[in-house]
Amino acid sequence: MAENWTTLRELLLPEAPKRGRAIESALRDAIRDGRLLPGARLPSSRDLAGQLGVARGTITAAYTQLVAEGYLLARHGSGTTVASLGAEQHRPSQQPGAPAWRLDLRTGIPALAAFPRAEWISASRSALAELSDDSLGYPDPAGFIGLRTELASYLGRVRAVSATPDQILITNGAADALRLTIEYLRTTGHHSVAVEDPCLPGERELIVAHGLRPVPVPVDDDGLQVTELAKTSCRAVLVTAAHQFPLGTVLHPERRRALLAWARDVDGLIIEDDYDAEHRYDRPALGAVQALDPARVAYQGSVSKVLAPAIRLGWTVLPDRMHTAIVARKRFSDMGCATLPQATLAWMLRSGGYDRHLRRSRALYRRRRDALLEALAHKLPDWKPIGIAAGLHVVIRLPDGIDDRLLSQALAARGVNAPALAGYSTQSIFPGLVIGYATLTPDRLRAAVTEFAAATPDSSQAAREESG
Repeated sequence: MAENWTTLRELLLPEAPKRGRAIESALRDAIRDGRLLPGARLPSSRDLAGQLGVARGTITAAYTQLVAEGYLLARHGSGTTVASLGAEQHRPSQQPGAPAWRLDLRTGIPALAAFPRAEWISASRSALAELSDDSLGYPDPAGFIGLRTELASYLGRVRAVSATPDQILITNGAADALRLTIEYLRTTGHHSVAVEDPCLPGERELIVAHGLRPVPVPVDDDGLQVTELAKTSCRAVLVTAAHQFPLGTVLHPERRRALLAWARDVDGLIIEDDYDAEHRYDRPALGAVQALDPARVAYQGSVSKVLAPAIRLGWTVLPDRMHTAIVARKRFSDMGCATLPQATLAWMLRSGGYDRHLRRSRALYRRRRDALLEALAHKLPDWKPIGIAAGLHVVIRLPDGIDDRLLSQALAARGVNAPALAGYSTQSIFPGLVIGYATLTPDRLRAAVTEFAAATPDSSQAAREESG
């Protein structure tokens, strides 16, 4: 049994003399120095005595003294563990975490409390039971074939995506898919990527981090302005065609055709981020741009907006000319994604559990969206919600004269996280707030609108100040 604790004997207490005080001091120093962390379980007094070649009573006395000083905890049936109190003052200072918002209206997060835990556990058990022993080895860098097969069927059925299992690459979320694509573009001679303006700031940051320059292209009510895209020197563009982020517009059919014509003319690539297309309420489903020209579109998505970001599963459907090189890059970067969660997701897709969860969550999100819109219409009728037909967020267009950045700051001071639209764009557009509603109950969304009204200066007062 003592051999199970050789690390403690050989690495932490190698020089400790065989005297109680010296052993006690060596343990105390290991805790203070952070070599024994809070929660670490120590050997029993009998085991440690055997390792160090001392009487058991010597170790018992040392443990008792360190428990009295607050360095150790001793619980019947749980053994002896390192306490947090004795090490707390010697641990490195922690970086301050994110603010504890009273009302967090950030985008990009689904209702985490609605995650189908029981179905996921059941699917995980079923998937593990049917996996072969060989499947528990290093994964295929392209992804678990069972998941790629189910995704090819699902994406064809739900998004009209044209894909075979061999064209799909499984990634650690959509960000991993975008990273791999950007790195491929850089190695094949690209220097820049066009992005929608406004867009998610993190996308611009990711592009810069991996060696390319993001070039903003304006968006209007019909989506990306392809005529402006054609004025750039870019040969690749990142678009959210089904539900533009954050404005919520849909890329008009004529713009879709123009975008594909642009890609053919410049021998370019369209990166289609289909981040939340499953969530729609007041409009019919829209097919992916990828279906119109699979050779010119790299299509990407994930389960982050449907299930939970913590699962870290995404995918990209790649043009044939890119597939081999990007799968090789995936293999060299992380050896592929974990097989067990892939197998679990494949089981949920095959059994219908994924579709059932989507039906439940759509109804949930519609109720929350409607509560937000009703509260806005009642308390702030001059505030105009945009992009309400789909997704997990809305943009609220503010009356002229309200500075969205200042309003966002005022709300933050009240414990409300409501990002300003100005933070998503490189150009000056209308003032607005980008509001995610998926994570809050209807009552809390109504409370958020009350906070909006309380933090907003009276419109007549604002007008007088502007005229003065």
